[in-house]
Amino acid sequence: MSRPQSQAEYLARLVPPSVAGINRRSLLAGAAGTGALLGTGLLAGCGDDSGSGGSSKDVSLGSNQSDPKPKDVLAKVTDGFKTSSGVQVAVNTVDHNTFQENINNYLQGKPDDVFTWFAGYRMRFFAQKGLASDISDVWGKLSGYSDAFKKASTGDDGKQYFVPASYYPWAMFYRKSVWQQHGYQVPTTLDQLTALGAQMKRDGLTPIAFADKDGWPAMGTFDILNLRINGYQFHVDLMAGKEAWTSDKVKKVFDTWAGLLPLHQPDSLGRTWQEAAQSLQQKKSGMYMLGLFVGQQFSNEEQNDLDFFTFPEIDPAIGAKALDAPIDGYMMARKPKNEDNARKLLEYFGGKEAGDITVKNDPATLVANTSADVSGYTALQKKAAELVGSATEIAQFLDRDTRPDFASTVMIPAIQQFIKNPKDIDGLTSSIENQKKSIFTD
Repeated sequence: MSRPQSQAEYLARLVPPSVAGINRRSLLAGAAGTGALLGTGLLAGCGDDSGSGGSSKDVSLGSNQSDPKPKDVLAKVTDGFKTSSGVQVAVNTVDHNTFQENINNYLQGKPDDVFTWFAGYRMRFFAQKGLASDISDVWGKLSGYSDAFKKASTGDDGKQYFVPASYYPWAMFYRKSVWQQHGYQVPTTLDQLTALGAQMKRDGLTPIAFADKDGWPAMGTFDILNLRINGYQFHVDLMAGKEAWTSDKVKKVFDTWAGLLPLHQPDSLGRTWQEAAQSLQQKKSGMYMLGLFVGQQFSNEEQNDLDFFTFPEIDPAIGAKALDAPIDGYMMARKPKNEDNARKLLEYFGGKEAGDITVKNDPATLVANTSADVSGYTALQKKAAELVGSATEIAQFLDRDTRPDFASTVMIPAIQQFIKNPKDIDGLTSSIENQKKSIFTD
């Protein structure tokens, strides 16, 4: 559930050169040979391109779970796999920054048998390029997943390449004690949200905590406004380069956002998401549009005071059932050294036992498999799971639903420019469209 801590880390997480439109010939020329192409060795992996060999009692896992809590949870899950199967998992843990920075070269070299990754465009890209294995047979042994999770694990060819492990919805978070003190009610329409924000201002609060120093947080606001105004299909088509950014539909999104900006915490481009979350934690802000990971900035006791509501309806014909809920999970390398064990490990990751271990050890995680014992969920986790379960459509977040180069080189500066100057929407959307055409036709 972790998000990048800085813009540099965010950019590093994006899929590198070959995705960004640099062809193989250019990449090889710039790399000055195979040694450079395979990277620095920081993410060398333990795999073997031959697809054979290796002990029948081991399997390797490339992991980006380098933060203490998720790393510890993964260790417990892999210990559970060893106990049940007798197979030892060699975990190659690399910090988030290095993992995402080197992922493309890593997969073209000698990757681990299984590796951590994300659903959405990033998963489909590697599947399409033949850098990940079809694991449809593993899915034939799995149960407890909704159709939405299976769809999020499916490549463009209709085969499955991904096993979901955890997810986290985006919503408007608030402190129950603050709302009870002032008598605030959850808004169900945009007009009600605007009126609530105005009342919070009069009560001395910043209505909506806001931060975009690191480039990605404000993407969540764009996503939800586009989903509410234009619907899920238009949103995913826009992310895929199939719709024009100069359309009146997109301009309405930015125009609506411009009307809401006065309710947002000022000077957001100099603030991290953690700092914005702390303003909510300190009861200086009334609400915050972010992922469930916002709870990382609250003590265990304070988390009992944390609640959320889904962003309200804007168009009654579209409703308020679609949302961002990014999914993290696992994929298998194209030629795993120990393919049988890799498939066994993926089946285990997607099963009830792994889910049970995760729930028991990580109160900030929602497990994707519904057969897991979630009786240990906190009230906030239960509500978050119910929210995702009731969603009619689930988006993966802007930087996962579109080309990584488009997200990093176009949308980060565009959204930050909009925040600085929300008046020139025509110029902004024209600029985005022109750059989109160049990138998506590459």
